[in-house]
Amino acid sequence: MAFYVPLPLEGLQLNKPIPVNIWEPNGTLLLRKGEIIEGERHLQNLMAHSPVITETDYRAWSYSYTTQLDQMVRRNNTLDEIAQAGLPSEVPTNTERETLDPVTDWPDLHASLATLLHQGAQAQDFVTRLTQLEAKAQRLVAYRPDHALFMLVTLLQERNLSYCAAHALLVASVCHLVAPAAGVDEAQQPSLFRAAITMNLGMARLQDDLARQSAPLTVEQQREVAEHPQRSVALLRSMGVGDTLWLHLVAEHHATAAETGDAEAALALLRLADVYVARMTPRGARPALPSPQAARGVYLNDKGEPTPLGAAFIRTLGIYPPGSFVRLANDEVAVVVKRGRRANTPLVSSIVGRQGMPLGEPAPRDTMERPFEVKAAVPFDEVRVVLNPVRLLSRT
Repeated sequence: MAFYVPLPLEGLQLNKPIPVNIWEPNGTLLLRKGEIIEGERHLQNLMAHSPVITETDYRAWSYSYTTQLDQMVRRNNTLDEIAQAGLPSEVPTNTERETLDPVTDWPDLHASLATLLHQGAQAQDFVTRLTQLEAKAQRLVAYRPDHALFMLVTLLQERNLSYCAAHALLVASVCHLVAPAAGVDEAQQPSLFRAAITMNLGMARLQDDLARQSAPLTVEQQREVAEHPQRSVALLRSMGVGDTLWLHLVAEHHATAAETGDAEAALALLRLADVYVARMTPRGARPALPSPQAARGVYLNDKGEPTPLGAAFIRTLGIYPPGSFVRLANDEVAVVVKRGRRANTPLVSSIVGRQGMPLGEPAPRDTMERPFEVKAAVPFDEVRVVLNPVRLLSRT
């Protein structure tokens, strides 16, 4: 049995497709999703029937609205622009809402991508499989951005899993989230996502080995690392990739702007995201950088000056991304589960009490409140608590 709520008038836009089915309270369909309210008279006639929508559609519409506001805040829109934003004209379908599960889907995508990157040119239908994987990943990022970051940062710390695949998915997701604020043309964003996933194709197995290696790189390994961008491009071309921007981004992702003379937004963002994720990752030869240091490294240039791209990066992701650990003012250790209203005030769940003992149940904390302010970042290797993503993310 469907439960109905009144149709939110502020979400209606005349002469544009409606995002949900509109019903009479007795269950009679008035307008089907995608139909158009053709002017004021049509709207008045509609209102005479006391229109309602299902509670499920209302929740999805409301979630789309809060997501839209969150994106506007992170893109630094003015308060007037945010105040004037109405309900969005698109709502995820029931199928998308029912089938997307970040907790299980991200590990599955990670395993699939690891297999694909390791097989390389030996993989059957590489481009088709990659395209399907990319589409699912982008849906997941759009569906729950904070859940995506949490799961991918968590996967990045698992040393028994493929680092190459975890790195690729997190870099691609970071690029996807930051691209609008960084001024990347919307038409270029799909190529940017694909480049992030495949830029290390030419050294996929080596990248996994190096993540666990404590000894310095051999001369042969140094050569393979230096040559991998061009090797990746050659492999992609051999498998039928003809997207010139995709290939260009892969070819130049390790070159400096001074070397290429190229200041395009997509390439600059890809380079920055690549470095940021690498710094967040523990290696056999070194621990991961604390998240504030990793953030500082992308916020400031070589001269110690903030850059517009760095500012967009931190404004979007925050200083403490979901999945990272922090110590609070009350001495609890918490895991970040959601970005906050400010870059340094994430929403967290405490998992270790002030006496150093694991908490039986994660305790939600808002670091905007003084007792729960972030005091310091906590290295991943210092936290011995096994996280339960289902329990942690169900509250956000």
